[in-house]
Amino acid sequence: MAPAPLNPEPSRPEEREEQHLPPKTYKDATEENLGSGTDKENNNPSQYIGQGEDTTIRSPSKKPSHKKNGSIKINGLKYKKSDTHLLVEDFEDKDGQKLTSTKPYDFAKAIELDESEKPIRRRKEAKELVSGRKAGAGWERSGIRFAPLNVPLKRRLQTFVVLWHTLSIAILLTTFFFLCAIPLFWPLLFPYVLYLLFSSAGHSGTLFRRSQYLRSMRIWSLFASYFPARLHRSQVLPPTRKYVFGYHPHGIISHGAFAAFATEACGFSQLFPGITNTLLTLDANFRVPLYRDYALAMGLASVSRESCENLLSKGGPNGEGMGRAITIVVGGARESLDAQPYTLRLVLKRRKGFVKLAIRAGADLVPVLAFGENDLYDQVTGTSHPAIHKAQIMVKKALGFTIPLFHARGVFNYDVGLMPYRRPLNIVVGKPIKVVQQKAPDAAYVDEIHGLYVEELERLWREWKGEFARDMDSHLEYVD
Repeated sequence: MAPAPLNPEPSRPEEREEQHLPPKTYKDATEENLGSGTDKENNNPSQYIGQGEDTTIRSPSKKPSHKKNGSIKINGLKYKKSDTHLLVEDFEDKDGQKLTSTKPYDFAKAIELDESEKPIRRRKEAKELVSGRKAGAGWERSGIRFAPLNVPLKRRLQTFVVLWHTLSIAILLTTFFFLCAIPLFWPLLFPYVLYLLFSSAGHSGTLFRRSQYLRSMRIWSLFASYFPARLHRSQVLPPTRKYVFGYHPHGIISHGAFAAFATEACGFSQLFPGITNTLLTLDANFRVPLYRDYALAMGLASVSRESCENLLSKGGPNGEGMGRAITIVVGGARESLDAQPYTLRLVLKRRKGFVKLAIRAGADLVPVLAFGENDLYDQVTGTSHPAIHKAQIMVKKALGFTIPLFHARGVFNYDVGLMPYRRPLNIVVGKPIKVVQQKAPDAAYVDEIHGLYVEELERLWREWKGEFARDMDSHLEYVD
């Protein structure tokens, strides 16, 4: 049996009081209790009220309970018996009340050991874990922005109508070839092709195939609101005159010209009552099966000289074309090659054929400037790809039309496709330039009228560029 220590210092309050010793603090009593093992005499501790000089605020003297499994429990936390080195901390709340608490020195490690004993949270450490690529990461880095699924129905209908107009030639031509593959339709298609080859409806000037109902359908309101497109009038035009509208710029597909002058979506008949306007297009379009019938019903006509003279000399109240108007996209296919967003480059300096036409017919010239027409598509530039530009010019000289390499947005995305961008179109109609009719126009007079026309066009640019072309990168330019 081990010898008892000399002069042991009593720990019970009664014994310390008999020996005139001050009472021990809670901290000293706890450390002594843990170091000396269990004490049977202290199984029923009572609350101690301090006396003498010790003014420390104490909590009830609750000793750690020891269990047979060698663990101890302090302040409701379970620790192993080997963790005998404790720390005592004093806490103070906002009211100044202090609380003394104990915890093992390696408290975080004790918690980790305790948590590791729970099978539900055990994880095997992966020493060599190789992961594959993250699914969908490529789409997050992709430059293509896809349209959401919750697009309003109106916007979907707008996209559908513009898609129809953009691909109408291809759709109707494909339909024709599909019908040709069915022998049942051959008895109808054969006479139709003969009629197509010898028909003069595209340049007769009678407009007997024109359908005002089709031009006024509400679907064209969806077409115009896609951009949106608006038609603006500078001056009222009397219906007792003839007119030649010159549309600038050509753009890629001239969507603004179609919305303003081939349909009633922009309210042409309201702005110019009593005037029957006809949008002109390539004569080759009236040789495309099915599409030529669609174009005639929309009131389109050929841009040939014969067609223009017939339109301005027939019909109207007097039967000589009074109240008639035609719209010519003056720059043509050549100008489409210079259609770049936020620029305005016109092919106009040497384009005087439409001026001669107006003088021979006695029709007033009306310049039209479409702000935003060039902004609807991006295309390959001639400066960055000169070889492609030369090939396009050769095709233009050989076939009369060219093929711009363009792109914009798609049906279900905002970055790739043949659909035009949703950018505003503002078509401004200028003031008419009075023309004196001449059967054989004088060259000097042609130059004079041409100069007045250019001045009016530049006036439209100066007065309205601040309103409709705030993002324009350059000024009005003439490339040819």
